[in-house]
Amino acid sequence: MKKFYALLPFLGLFLIACEDDTPIDTPDPTPVEYTSGTADFTKYVAVGSSLTAGYSDNALFIAGQEASFPNMLAQNFALVGGGDFGIPFMADNLGGMILGGNKITENRLILSFLGESPAPVPVSGTGTTEVSSKLTGPFNNMGVPGTKSYELLAPGYGSVTGVAMGTANPYFARFSSSESTTIIADAASQGATFFTLWAGSNDILLYAVGGGTGVNQAGNLDATTYAREDITDPTLFAGVIDGVLGTMTANGAKGVIANLPNVTDLPYFTTVPHNPIPLDEATAAFLNSAEAYGAYNAGLAQLQGLGLITEDELAQRTITFNAGEGNPVVIIDEDLTDLTGFNPALINMRQATADDLMVLTSSTFIGTLADPNNPTSINGVAVPLADKWVLTPEEQDIVETALTSYNQTIAGLAAAYDLAFVDANALLSNLNANGVQLGDGSVVTAKFATGGGFSLDGVHPAPRGYAIVANAFIEAINTKYNSNLPGVNPLDYTGLYID
Repeated sequence: MKKFYALLPFLGLFLIACEDDTPIDTPDPTPVEYTSGTADFTKYVAVGSSLTAGYSDNALFIAGQEASFPNMLAQNFALVGGGDFGIPFMADNLGGMILGGNKITENRLILSFLGESPAPVPVSGTGTTEVSSKLTGPFNNMGVPGTKSYELLAPGYGSVTGVAMGTANPYFARFSSSESTTIIADAASQGATFFTLWAGSNDILLYAVGGGTGVNQAGNLDATTYAREDITDPTLFAGVIDGVLGTMTANGAKGVIANLPNVTDLPYFTTVPHNPIPLDEATAAFLNSAEAYGAYNAGLAQLQGLGLITEDELAQRTITFNAGEGNPVVIIDEDLTDLTGFNPALINMRQATADDLMVLTSSTFIGTLADPNNPTSINGVAVPLADKWVLTPEEQDIVETALTSYNQTIAGLAAAYDLAFVDANALLSNLNANGVQLGDGSVVTAKFATGGGFSLDGVHPAPRGYAIVANAFIEAINTKYNSNLPGVNPLDYTGLYID
């Protein structure tokens, strides 16, 4: 199946100037005097993960780094005495990285118009960012894509040797001060007078984008036993964030911390419908027959009659197709009752509902063939989609429970350390639900590809979205520290790169 996307037309605004024969004297505007209030922006250091680095379109690249929200803040801080803001720039605008000449990450996504409809594809070319070509720091932007909270404190996380072994982060390895240092050690060594911290999203996001295939590690404080897709224990998370803030404020630095967004507000989980399957009458009839799902439905009904599942679960699991548009895909759901001990054919499958969140990447998988030699082996129809393609309500509940705990921790620590606080959760929820109106009357939304708020990976903001985030940080800083920084104009930043 193919997902069709259409670009919104660009609307031009034309101003008509009228002239009068009589010259009019206008007084010079009173210059604005900006003040830092009680904050000191002389040395600003930003700590976090991909959201801090300026990651977008599934990669890190020069233009994205320039459009990172910390770089926007630094430009505002420069108006009131802020110093230089060093960024560990990638080598190009492709975004792909190499290690020893071998590609280890893909290039950034662009919206291609070469097919039947616009679709995200990696930009062509070979990335020239060699991980082993170390940069000389220090760098003010300490945002490291892919980092979980506890990895901020992990020794060796910036080891070039460790990258090849899978124990280190290639983005940090490029600019770490040593093979054994930590992200926070390199951040703290700069003696920041002001800092931002937006970290922890990957502690739940990697579980969510993987369709809940990871493990909820609540109750397990040993991060060395975690897989990448696992959810971090809330107590461990709280201890890490507390330790990071303790380190960054040790010399009296002020700062601002942001909480984490809800995954249900991200286009990665809201773009692909649960019911994208069109069927003709003959195909629908066959799928409902005893040769296909009719036998499955009959087996379920028999076991329900024996009391092995409830009537509600029977209704939930019964699979029915109709002629026409809007048929739901068939998915594996591990939370259903395991009936294979009674009948191996009664696997844990059902049709998706509006409460299920199909991941963005499922759009290129639904409708493909599980067996290229069997035209009836259609993924999502004859072959149920694996768990990784969908985040079920039960898995969403797991994410929400962890997120609630994380955000309570962040808000509490913001108060305990007397820091400015950004409610990024509310900000992005509003962007998703209502959009954000800009000065020219246009509205930035969370709609995939065309909304202007998010990049083509469906998770990270586009430059215009990052500008909206930057303004939320500026507002929080002005409120907390009595500064009057002007913020940035989101219209100065693109909502979509088109190549």
